Amino acid sequence: MAPTGSLTVVGTGIQLIRQLTPEARDELERAEELLYVAADPAMATWLAELNPAARSLNSLYRTGVPRSLIYAEMVEEILAAVRRGSRVCAAFYGHPGVFVTPSHEAVRMARAEGYAARMLPAISAEDCLIADLGVDPGEHGWQSYDATELLLRGHRLDPTAAVVLWQVDAAGKLDWNLEPEPRGLHALAEHLLELYPPEHEIVFYRASLYPVASPLIERIRLDEIATLDVAPGPTVYVPPLPPRPADPELARHLGITLS
Repeated sequence: MAPTGSLTVVGTGIQLIRQLTPEARDELERAEELLYVAADPAMATWLAELNPAARSLNSLYRTGVPRSLIYAEMVEEILAAVRRGSRVCAAFYGHPGVFVTPSHEAVRMARAEGYAARMLPAISAEDCLIADLGVDPGEHGWQSYDATELLLRGHRLDPTAAVVLWQVDAAGKLDWNLEPEPRGLHALAEHLLELYPPEHEIVFYRASLYPVASPLIERIRLDEIATLDVAPGPTVYVPPLPPRPADPELARHLGITLS
């Protein structure tokens, strides 16, 4: 006999309630156990009113504790509810599959143990960035990295394609620590200056959590980042340099006429 518990992972979007899909809201309401990570106290309050079985996982974030351990604890909390035979909904802000380690791991583990588990799509910070900055991933190409991953692994960016860097305000940190640490930010600037001219303008971005508030959009030259002690926003958009010329021989082979 198959286990009776189940797991649905949903995202609550970025802006309070307004970006929640009807499908996700239905799962939030019908869950026998609702576990969530909220970016804002107002969302936590709303979830508790929507479903009395709601329980926050935010308390698992502790200063100085490795994020990998915090995420493992979240997964265990979620799986414990599933193993009790409950219909479980785990809710994360933004898109539950975009830079959310415990969501993917919880789904993988639940399936491995024979439980029904799925993830629903949602609106991420990147979706908001695309709309607020008016950029199109399909125009020049699109690269997306965690800032610390980019630095530690030495990934080589293509400067003629757009770049989105995530968690820039935590660059160089592997633990949960909200204290300013400029070393990671300055190392990121040095990395980018190897590919872009000093005057190249990048955008620090933070999506708006509320309908009445505007997003944070702060443009700054690359060579000015070294003067910052704190990243103005958690996400950085790096506009592309001018595109490379098209390959005329390949164009002829494909039957494409270059203008």
